[in-house]
Amino acid sequence: MNPARAAVILFGIALAAVGGVVAYRAAFVEPPTAVVISEEGVRETPSAPRVGGGAALLVVGAALAAYAARRR
Repeated sequence: MNPARAAVILFGIALAAVGGVVAYRAAFVEPPTAVVISEEGVRETPSAPRVGGGAALLVVGAALAAYAARRR
């Protein structure tokens, strides 16, 4: 296996892992960034740009690793 190819696979896996952690923490762990008050009550919403950005990193990293790992 080409060392550069192995490095791209590892980079893709690391990027996907970071994206997953960012998305998970923004959605479930971090304090919410907005409070919505309506007739049904008060609810807190997570940071949508951080969740979206983390999900995008996850998808891009997984796609990069899968593309580099496929046989030619």
